[in-house]
Amino acid sequence: MSAGAEPAGGSLGSVGDSPDARGLRFGIVASRFNAEVVDRLVGTARDELARLGVRPGDVVLVRVPGAFELPVTARALLRSAAPPDAVICLGAVIQGETRHFDFVAGAAADGILQVGLETGRPVIFGVLTTDTLAQAMDRADGTHRRGADAARDAVQMARLLAAPELAAHGYDTTAESDET
Repeated sequence: MSAGAEPAGGSLGSVGDSPDARGLRFGIVASRFNAEVVDRLVGTARDELARLGVRPGDVVLVRVPGAFELPVTARALLRSAAPPDAVICLGAVIQGETRHFDFVAGAAADGILQVGLETGRPVIFGVLTTDTLAQAMDRADGTHRRGADAARDAVQMARLLAAPELAAHGYDTTAESDET
C-alpha cells in the first residue's frame, strides 16, 4: 500500500482518539525495582486516568519484583474473572556495567507485546530504559511524564479496540490464545 493510501474498505478515521475514559477499567502493573522512579510513573499514570474520568475504584495496582515480571502479571490480570479494559506496565531499567540491562529490557518489551497479541487487549509498554537515574527521573515526572503518556495510550487503545468500526471492517478484537 502506498503512503497515504487507505486500507481496503475505507479509513477508520479518528476511532480510538477519545480522551474520555469514563466507564473503563484499568490495571497498572508496576515494578518494585527502582521504586523511586516507578512510584512517580504510577503517580502520573493515576493522575492522568483520573483527569480523563476514571474512578479510583476502576484502577487496580499490582506490584511485581521487577520489569521481567510485568508480562506474566499483565497476562494474569487480563485472564482474571473481571479483566480490565487495558493494562499499563510500568518499570524502569537503568543501564549498569553489565549486559543484564539488555536482557531485562528486551524480555519485558517482548513479553508485554506478546500478552497484548495473545489476549487482544491493550497492554501498554511504560518501561523506561535509560542510561542514568537522572534520565529516568526526568521521564518519570519531570519534563516527559511517561506514566501519563502510558495512561493516555491505554485509554486510546481501549477505546479503539472496543470500537464497533473495527468489527465493521473485519478486525477481530476478541482474539484469545489457543492455550486453555
